[in-house]
Amino acid sequence: MSTGKVKWFNNAKGFGFIQPDEGGNDVFVHITALQAAGIATLNEDDAVSYDLEE
Repeated sequence: MSTGKVKWFNNAKGFGFIQPDEGGNDVFVHITALQAAGIATLNEDDAVSYDLEE
């Protein structure tokens, strides 16, 4: 499991990006992933843990 910080999330558009703690490319996050985890929204600078899926 990776960790990072929310760079931004637009709830109206249903997506945003996470900046990984270990560096590298930002990670795309879609609202369906939040819904599956029971999370309503993300806020800028929220600390998160996540698994990557394709």
